[in-house]
Amino acid sequence: MITDEKLVELMAKGDQAAFEAFVHRYHGPLLGYLERMLQDSEKAEDFVQETFLRLIRQLQQKKIPEQIRPWLYRVASNLCKDYWRSSSFRSEYHCGDEVPDQKDTSPTIIEIYERQETRKEVLQSLHQLSELERQIILLRFYQDLKLQEIAEVMEMPLGTVKSKLFHALKKLKSYLVKEKKFKSVESEGSYYA
Repeated sequence: MITDEKLVELMAKGDQAAFEAFVHRYHGPLLGYLERMLQDSEKAEDFVQETFLRLIRQLQQKKIPEQIRPWLYRVASNLCKDYWRSSSFRSEYHCGDEVPDQKDTSPTIIEIYERQETRKEVLQSLHQLSELERQIILLRFYQDLKLQEIAEVMEMPLGTVKSKLFHALKKLKSYLVKEKKFKSVESEGSYYA
């Protein structure tokens, strides 16, 4: 399989097939990441396209990013941050300068039972974390970036990324344990009703 760096070199020389292969390789992962970050499929698709456009502009200026994968996710992350700071976001969500709060979906007991230890339950628990913690977990476990790559995307020291990941995983475990206890208490109560 051709490396990302080789594809980017070919893209810089105007190779259309290399561009198509590169987009094919990264469209899905970037879209999934942005959908989880934004909770808006249409906006996520727009940001994926904008990320690729920014790469094209970089290549046209003969500025080839050294490590392309972290560069892509940094651009995508920055697009999210810029959007959340924008007046259009604030007018849409009426939340001032804050990052979007996730919807309160108060699941039924049956839904909790069905989702126990599933991917969907973990994703819901992720929304209880801060934006930074959620972003680090998504990049590490859903986008499979290495810790050093995450440090580059987030523009922070490697040690800070490790610490944030450790604490985020600890919080996530706590949320999942609480939800499991809630489920078991509720199911015990239903036997006596």
